[in-house]
Amino acid sequence: MLTERITPRPDIAKNGAIGGESASGTIFRPGRNAWRVARADRAAVLIDAAAYFGTLRKALLRARHSVYIIGWDVDSRTPLVGPTAEADDGLPRELGPFLTALVERRPELRINILLWDYSLFFTSERETMPTFSLRWKTPPQIDLCLDDAIPLGSSHHQKIVVLDETLVFSGGLDLTIRRWDTCDHDPLSPHRVDPAGKPYRCFHDVQMMIDGDAARAMADLARQRWARAACEELPNVPRADVPWPEEIEPHFRNVEVAIARTEPPYASQAIVQEVETLFHDMIACARRTLYVESQYLTCSSFFRALSKALKRNPQLEAIIVCPFSYRGRVERTVMSSGRARIARILRQDGVADRVLIAAPRINDKGVVADPHVHSKVMIVDDRYLRVGSANLCHRSMGTDTECDLAIAAGSDEQARSKVAMLRETLLAEHCGATLQEVQAAIAQHESIIAAIKSLPKRSHWLQPISDRSLPVSPPTLWETVADPREPIDPTRILSEEGNAIGRSKRRPIVAAVGILLALILFLAVAWVVTPLAELADPDLWTRWIAGQHGPFAAVAVILLFVVLGLVMFPVMVLIAATAAVFGAWPGVLYAAAGALASALTTYAIGRWLGPRGLRQFFGPRLNLITRSFARKGIPTVTLVRLVPVAPFSIVNLAAGAICIPALDYLLGTAIGLMPGLAVMSLLGDQAIELIQRPTLKGVAILASLLVAAVGISIGLQIFVSRRRDRAERRRPGRRLLRESVP
Repeated sequence: MLTERITPRPDIAKNGAIGGESASGTIFRPGRNAWRVARADRAAVLIDAAAYFGTLRKALLRARHSVYIIGWDVDSRTPLVGPTAEADDGLPRELGPFLTALVERRPELRINILLWDYSLFFTSERETMPTFSLRWKTPPQIDLCLDDAIPLGSSHHQKIVVLDETLVFSGGLDLTIRRWDTCDHDPLSPHRVDPAGKPYRCFHDVQMMIDGDAARAMADLARQRWARAACEELPNVPRADVPWPEEIEPHFRNVEVAIARTEPPYASQAIVQEVETLFHDMIACARRTLYVESQYLTCSSFFRALSKALKRNPQLEAIIVCPFSYRGRVERTVMSSGRARIARILRQDGVADRVLIAAPRINDKGVVADPHVHSKVMIVDDRYLRVGSANLCHRSMGTDTECDLAIAAGSDEQARSKVAMLRETLLAEHCGATLQEVQAAIAQHESIIAAIKSLPKRSHWLQPISDRSLPVSPPTLWETVADPREPIDPTRILSEEGNAIGRSKRRPIVAAVGILLALILFLAVAWVVTPLAELADPDLWTRWIAGQHGPFAAVAVILLFVVLGLVMFPVMVLIAATAAVFGAWPGVLYAAAGALASALTTYAIGRWLGPRGLRQFFGPRLNLITRSFARKGIPTVTLVRLVPVAPFSIVNLAAGAICIPALDYLLGTAIGLMPGLAVMSLLGDQAIELIQRPTLKGVAILASLLVAAVGISIGLQIFVSRRRDRAERRRPGRRLLRESVP
């Protein structure tokens, strides 16, 4: 019989960390493997999106003052419904309309949505215009901020909802489409369709719900995230009853919860790797069973630590549940190769027979399906339960922002039985068995792996994965980019901290520059040898404009700048295009006049709209510009122009809204535009010259100008960022655009 109630003993893990429980009875240590450790009066685990969405909907109906939604993705079309897939409370089914109806019913409720300002790589998977659907189409009580306060190559991967700062949901589930599913994972469910009516694969995930001091700590985390992204503090929330849905019975009462984070290094912020440290400490304290669910399995440090623990403790076994296959070429290449690599580590260390890597499979009603495992769960014996956003991949350990919640059952027999029950519930779902069948199988076998294999194979089962057929090779360039150990941050590369980066880490950057130069040369040749070259002749366009407008060509250029400025067209592209058509001279004069005219026009519009109207339209990210204009004057305006804190037109609108003096604004803008005008005019002129007569010298000059422009921008950003960080540490408060907005 498999017995897990073993007296804990201290183990020394990697770097001398204590693997067993301390005198306090847990492995949780704030500052090492946790940000904070706090008590939760109640905690519940919600398995699959139908359970989570339905429970969250009931909780939102009980919220009184505030809701914070933090997500990798938030989609207004999300079906926020429970297992019946229907809304039975009289409010709309989809998230966006539901939130709108909710604040109309309860005007005192404020909803703040913090959404990762995602990479263009994910555009096809996302809602086309979240700003339109989650801010412009919603009442003013709903605020949206697109969060890009992270280094290049990172993502905000946390999935958190906070209600009245007393109830928190956190785990692997975003409030987005193609997530809803029930624990049955019916392959023919008519409800599992996206907004276009297209069916999507079965989807498995897990979320945790907590209250008490642990929930208040998570509220602090949410407030910090908002302050960093929106450059403003959220207002204080009046005390309210916990909106815990009465229908939900908690799995745990009065338990200790650790909050572990991953945060990449950025500006003056050091890297935070509590998630990875807690993984290692949980492995080190395991005695009989490690149960893991993860979307990705590529983190070599995790599996090396697991291998050491298995060799040290012959009684230990590990069950790791992941997707059977991956979709998309990049994901298949990166994640399948990484999984094969970690499987080889276990085989080479001679412990693979005590690790079951398996995927749920379904053969029901004549349909074969592979549920997508998106959950991030770790259960150690019957003593620790962990649910979060971090996968077992390199990104989650140092590149993306992550948040995991871990519960310590301690010596509470009831809590320990619940930890074991939740593990067995998950196994029952994947194996198509009842909870009682799984519990009986475990009771009959000394090995939990043997117990799983003894279950009868029905419509659902766990299929072992070996990945032996895949070639095991060193990480490719795709893997380095898609699953990096640390973000790509040019400000760190050029700063003092970045001087220690080795040559091996610079190679991808050098390769990228080489590819860019090759692309420029290829395009130059293509334009010369094809009929399109005739259309690129600047003399043709200059003669046409001169013939059409004569002496009014400059007026036409200025009007074009003004019109395109109203639709946020990049001003530097217009400057380069003007130089390409008219030459460096008089093109630079026309471009300067057009840029100033556009700046004054949008400044006037911002002055007319005022802070209230402008913030309602563009959201809290305007506070970043407002903070940059903290001191009104020509030097400040000049510096804001030199450092691109936001698009040209948005800066103009903000300057008008906060009433920067017109003369200061005009002179500061003119001075600040001079370097950009010079560089971009030369770029435009050189680009046309290169297209007409491509030479090695021309490519070198164009590349040098590009590098100079980027270098000046990054250097100024480093300088201003450091000055601002020092000022922030000295300054007790901030002057924010929100102060004039109710």
